[in-house]
Amino acid sequence: MQFYYVIGLMSGTSLDGLDIAYVEFINHNNQWSFKLLQSKAIHYTNEWKNKLNNAMQLDALGIHLLDIEMAEYFSECIQNFRKEFSVTKLDFISSHGHTIFHQPQKKLSLQIGAGQIIAANCGVEVICDFRKQDLALGGQGAPLVPIGDKYLFTEYDFCLNIGGIANVSFEKNNQRIAYDICAANMVLNHYAELRNLNYDEDGKLAASGNLNSSLLTQLNELDFYKSAAPKSLGKEWVYANVIPLLDSFNISVEDKLHTYCEHIAMQIGKDINSEVLNEKAKMLITGGGTYHQYLIKRLSHFCKAEIIIPSKEIIEFKEAIIFAFLGVLKSRGENNCLASVTGAERDHCSGVKYILN
Repeated sequence: MQFYYVIGLMSGTSLDGLDIAYVEFINHNNQWSFKLLQSKAIHYTNEWKNKLNNAMQLDALGIHLLDIEMAEYFSECIQNFRKEFSVTKLDFISSHGHTIFHQPQKKLSLQIGAGQIIAANCGVEVICDFRKQDLALGGQGAPLVPIGDKYLFTEYDFCLNIGGIANVSFEKNNQRIAYDICAANMVLNHYAELRNLNYDEDGKLAASGNLNSSLLTQLNELDFYKSAAPKSLGKEWVYANVIPLLDSFNISVEDKLHTYCEHIAMQIGKDINSEVLNEKAKMLITGGGTYHQYLIKRLSHFCKAEIIIPSKEIIEFKEAIIFAFLGVLKSRGENNCLASVTGAERDHCSGVKYILN
């Protein structure tokens, strides 16, 4: 039996903040299990949100400086976390970083939060930069979480994450299949902010709006939905295609949120229903969108699979847990990127290690 003690870091496109998970992983006869020992969500200040939101407009020097600044901030958060929870047994830190660019057609995906600076500041090995090798091998560099779904959440037929972008993972013909379905909280939060809210709590704004059929039709006709998996989405695509379309309609924020929730639920339902093989199919839902009661209600309407809402810790920290797990697989020299998921030419062991001698 082998044990690994890891801190996993996740910063998502919805700009909620930094999720930190301290996890024990156990390998027994090549079967994996885990215990979430401690966790904490550190919400970004408005200053950090603005920096990350505007990062795409920075020049090369500005991006490099932000990379360093974010690593310093992550380091401070980790050190405070370790003190708060008395974390002494730690093999390494595994960090997703924060995505600024994701353009797989150009073999480009940039996550900032320099691992070498975190390693130096925290005095612990850091594993990070999980996407670039997959892009080099012809893959999308995303999604990466499905390897964790495959080994850590085996009891579910589907694993759906509703974060800044909604993505799904499932087994088909003895292969893991996964892809991004549509933009989710990235869009919903954008419009909630027009009402001076960080997010639409419980989906109250969306529930109060009305459906705009013409907008819904145009959203559902976006070219991305005609593409076959593997496929992934980035912030660039959302702000080039989705936001301008919603803004072209002179309707209330509430109506835009209501209509976009219908769009999310329809796209997820369409994709899940095409793969449901029996009436007992179970779908685990995690990510911030799980708390959006109106969206979950509409998803229940469109989706055949039984919806499973897990504990608050799994809802909020599943991605941080799985990025910690990607680090474990990298440390063992085992594949943590699946060609069936990303479209790369082969399965491979991705990530970069920063080790202090």
